[in-house]
Formats: sequence, C-alpha cells, structure tokens
Amino acid sequence: MTTRSTRPGPNATGPEDTDDLDVEEALALVKEANGPLGNGPAGSRSASDRPSGGAMPGGRPSVPSPESARPGTPPDARHQATPWPEARAAAERAARASSRAAGGRTPLSLPLDAALGHTLAAPLTALTDLPSFDTSAMDGWAVAGPGPWHVRDDGVLAGHAGYEPLTDGEAVRIATGARIPADTTAVLRTEHGRTDDKGHLHATRAVVPGQDIRPRGQECRAGDQLLPLGTLVTPAVLGLAAAAGYDTVTVVPRPRVDVLVLGDELLTEGLPHDGLIRDALGPMLPPWLRALGAEVVAVRRLGDDAEALYRAITASDADVIVTTGGTAAGPVDHVHPTLRRIGADLLVDGVKVRPGHPMLLARTKDHQHLVGLPGNPLAAVSGLLTLAEPLLRILAARPAPEPYALPLKDGAHGHPYDTRLVPVVLRDDRAVPLHYNGPAMLRGVAAADALAVVPPGGAQPGQETELLDLPWASGGIGVCFT
Repeated sequence: MTTRSTRPGPNATGPEDTDDLDVEEALALVKEANGPLGNGPAGSRSASDRPSGGAMPGGRPSVPSPESARPGTPPDARHQATPWPEARAAAERAARASSRAAGGRTPLSLPLDAALGHTLAAPLTALTDLPSFDTSAMDGWAVAGPGPWHVRDDGVLAGHAGYEPLTDGEAVRIATGARIPADTTAVLRTEHGRTDDKGHLHATRAVVPGQDIRPRGQECRAGDQLLPLGTLVTPAVLGLAAAAGYDTVTVVPRPRVDVLVLGDELLTEGLPHDGLIRDALGPMLPPWLRALGAEVVAVRRLGDDAEALYRAITASDADVIVTTGGTAAGPVDHVHPTLRRIGADLLVDGVKVRPGHPMLLARTKDHQHLVGLPGNPLAAVSGLLTLAEPLLRILAARPAPEPYALPLKDGAHGHPYDTRLVPVVLRDDRAVPLHYNGPAMLRGVAAADALAVVPPGGAQPGQETELLDLPWASGGIGVCFT
C-alpha cells in the first residue's frame, strides 16, 4: 500500500467552513513561553461554532424522541441528523473554539525518548553544523597528493581527534565517520587500493580530490531550519534532533482523554455466556485514541448506571471524554439525559452515516468536549473517524491528511440517504470492499487498510470513492500507538 502524504491544510467541506485553519494557524493557538498567541477572548464562541437547525432555546439542539429517531423512516420524518461532512467540520470548529477560549495550549519540553508521536510546537533549528567536522564516508585510506603513498603505521578511528596533518605522498588508514586529518586530498576506499611489499599504497582507479569525504556543514549549517513547527515527531525526527544536538524538543501537549465504557452486558474476560458479551471497545479504544494523538488518562467501566455516568463526567478534568453506548433513546441509554442534566451544549446529535448514526458531540465545559460513540463496535469506529479524529487532530495540532480517492474494485451497497463507511483493502490502486461490515462486526475492519466513504445510494464497480486511511496503515505501528 502506498503511504498517503499529509498536508498542513484544512479539510474544507464548503463555503461555510472558511474559518478553517492550516496547521501553522492552528499552532498559533499554542502558547509560547512569553504568553498566549490565541486571538479570541476566553470563553468566546462564534456563531459558526454552533450547530445549525433543530435548536432549543439557549442554542442547544433538541434531543430527538425515540419515534423521530427511528431508523428507516423517511428523511423528513426523522430527527434532523447532521450530514457526515458537516459533522466532521463541526468537530474541527469545536476544537478550535476550545483552544481559543483557553487562550492556547502551553507547549511542553520533552526529552527525546518521550516525544514520539507529538507535534513540534517550534521549528527544529540546527544547533551545529552537520557534520560538525570533515569526516570519512568510507573505510579506507586518507591520502594527500598524488600516489603512490607511504602508509603511516597508525590509523584514524571514529571518536578520536588530534591526528597530525598529512603531507604529500602520505596515507593513513581511516574508518567511516572518523575526522579527516588536515591537508587530506581524498579518501581511497579499501576496495580501490592495494599495498606493495614496500608498504606503498597504490590506487586501482582514479582518485578525485574530495572523494568520499563528507565536508563540514554538508547537511546543514548551525541555525538552518531543519523542520517546521507542526511536524509529527517520528523516529526519524528523533534521530535528526539528536544529530543536531537536541536533548529535548518543544511539542504540543496531547489532548487528555477519559474513556467511559457503558453497558451491564459487557464481560472483561472469558467467553460470552448467558446474554453477556465481551467488551471489544475497552481494549480497542485506548490505543486507537493514542493513534489519533490523544493521551488516554483513564478507562472506566460504568455499566448502565446513570448516577455513575453523571459523577464520572462532572468529575473529569480531561480535554475530551469518550463514552461507548447509551447514545440512543432506550430505557438504559443515559447519555442524553445526563448531558441535559449538566447543561451541556449538544453540537452534533446524530450523523447521517451508517454504521454509527446515533453518535454525538457535546461541549460539557468551556474547554471540554464529550464524544458519544455507539455501542456496536464498527459503529464506534465510525464515530471515532467522524467526530473524534478531527477533534483530536486539531487539539494536537496535527496536519490534516491529504484527501484521496481510488476506484472500487467491486460495488458497495449504500444507504438510501446516508453516507456509509465500508472497510476496504487496497490492491493495485483499487479499493476492495470487505465482507463482515455490519455495525456489530470487527472482522472486516481488522483486516482493512482504510474505510471507503460510500455516498447515499451506493457506489458502482470502478467508481472513485473517498478513502479514510486507518492510522496504522499510513503512520506505522510504532508511531501511531505511542
């Protein structure tokens, strides 16, 4: 599979999203050491941060009754769910508004071994020339002047200094990475030289002045910008930072997330039995959220207990709360009543997407949001990629993925009027839809490279379809789960 590039730009979905920022503007919301860079007053909220349509007095969308939310009814009779692209844009706006209201996010200085997966909050600038001295690019001999050369008895090793300058007609054994003696003309590779019985070195091919010497500053000079702010810290970035003289790097703090797993029917071990099922989301969500840039603070299993849910939400000081299940209107679906009880602003209440229609996004405090995921596993994945991904990406100041599409190898069944997310594998520049893609199934997505965004009505074989990469497919297992 070809890795998709990322770009420091918005995921605009229409004219109403003209306030989308690129990654540098998003990073302007991060506080520098001398004060905040955010340009909005604390607690400010623009009209564009509020959802449109279906609002109660006070700006909150009305919560649907069970009848109006019933799937399968005509669009004009159903609860006014948010179209899928608009829901993602609403999550981005919510994150920006939260950062502005907080006056920005204070950068962290982290040691290199703790910075993997964060985003640079300041450019990475070279602290020294690289290399910082002329070095040998090969094992062989450092030679001066034309040959043949008399070979010194000593040798030049990496990590040592103070060797005498060479004079014309002299050579000395040298190791890769060792400092070049003064007045060296070139490095003759081991395989390109031979010595005779008198200790003289002869070249077996022409010697070009400067060959196999890495001159000081070849890669960069002190003060050069190596990487811009907004760069994701990968293992290669850590290596570059170390080579450039860094012990720590300045990064954007990860958004802190509490996960609340709801449902009395969930088991944490053993086989399903007596109407009880294994909890798939408790093990799956924390690493997936880390892959999206979050720091998972706690995972709590609350069962179907309205008071426990109320206490957990009101006591949380995380940036984002993620709940699983309880977002519909059944007798033990406590998320909506709890949000009403605490006076939360409901920003997205249902999304026109399958699976995962009853997902939601709410502002629970000035600088805190709640993402309510459906309880079915694949529906929860849909909610992660629809609402949690854009919210966490903006909070973590990560660049937006470059949109891309591929033709489908096979047709994909669609919902009559909702977007559908279908697990696919990528083969020969085509997306192959996978089976086992029902709301409660994980077998398909466990084998997938991406999710295809199938428009209402479905997609035909060969039709170009937008794809959402899964984080481990594009970012690498080691990076995305850190």
